Amino acid sequence: MRTIWYIVCSLLLLSMITSCKKDNNIDTEKPKIDNSFSDAFPINCDTLYFGESFNLRILLTDNNELGSFSIGIHNNFDHHSHSTEVTECILDPNKEPVNPFLFIDDYDIDDGLSEYKTNISISIPFVNGNGLFDEGDYHFFISLTDKEGWSAQKGLSIKMLHR
Repeated sequence: MRTIWYIVCSLLLLSMITSCKKDNNIDTEKPKIDNSFSDAFPINCDTLYFGESFNLRILLTDNNELGSFSIGIHNNFDHHSHSTEVTECILDPNKEPVNPFLFIDDYDIDDGLSEYKTNISISIPFVNGNGLFDEGDYHFFISLTDKEGWSAQKGLSIKMLHR
């Protein structure tokens, strides 16, 4: 009886091992965020102005298929770092936020694309219910995810000012 049990277990184990297919088309590459072309915006150390709009121009690529991306803008008054850039910007002195600007938005990318050049108009308000937004150092953070779930981030240091 024991011999039959070992044979059955061995056959089950062997059939499980041989029935598994190896998928050689697994995506192991992260997507890429490029803002190094001539009309890219913003780039590190750029200035955005309250009460105005700008066009977000970045190139997003993936070896298979893009998924979605998000944009975040938050204050850097304490000089923390997310920067992925080599260039260092001139920073204002540290300060406590009073009415800092905050922006977070998500964007879908059409199915089937492996390259997408954005040209999205983003409006920056001048004030909110608490008054004028704080001027100064901010981070512009881009996060890109491909269809497989791989992600890439790019952190830029920017200034946000009132004209």
